[in-house]
Amino acid sequence: MNESQAREEICRVGESLFARGYVHATAGNISVRIADGFLITPTDACLGYLDPALIAKVDGEGRQISGAKASKTLVLHQAIYEAASHGRPATACVIHTHSTHCVALSLVSAPGEFLPPITPYFVMKVGHVPHLRYHRPGDPAVASLVQSQIRNHDQAGHPIRAVMLNRLGPNVWHDSPAQAMAVLEELEETARLWLMSQPRPAPLTDTMIQELREQFGAWW
Repeated sequence: MNESQAREEICRVGESLFARGYVHATAGNISVRIADGFLITPTDACLGYLDPALIAKVDGEGRQISGAKASKTLVLHQAIYEAASHGRPATACVIHTHSTHCVALSLVSAPGEFLPPITPYFVMKVGHVPHLRYHRPGDPAVASLVQSQIRNHDQAGHPIRAVMLNRLGPNVWHDSPAQAMAVLEELEETARLWLMSQPRPAPLTDTMIQELREQFGAWW
């Protein structure tokens, strides 16, 4: 994907997320790694009405080259790319939203494992999601915490594609904007199912999860 295509794809994904209620107002951001740096949505931009020409471009060190002012979460996005690329070099997109059910669940659950493995597609498409304690928006300390989670899960043999920031929302990543959006959609849907289910459903058994590993290469 060249730079022009990446700009258009960021706008397409942003508009889709906004239209379906995954983001609202000026919450959320999207970045794409390109050959000579990164593209990222501007600070305080509405993802539903992005202009490809105004998407911020920064170099590999985070210095702004063009476009509107880069999102304040740029440091976190760069940290995710750096850590995730060790296990998955093709990682090329990070999406952050304040998706309603994910944030709602974060308000009533403690840091740790965000969701149990209650559906096969959550196991296959999302995997483990660490739930991090609250930090203010844009706090640079979050970047090192997320990097540690990525590295620890890699070493444990189950790489992650998402983290949950308490009271703020998920950050997800994958090889393209479309794939990252699919991770976000599955995560939000699983949070919605968990909040709706009374009594709480039992998680998949170890045998069930092992079958998903063998048949579909699930990372759980």
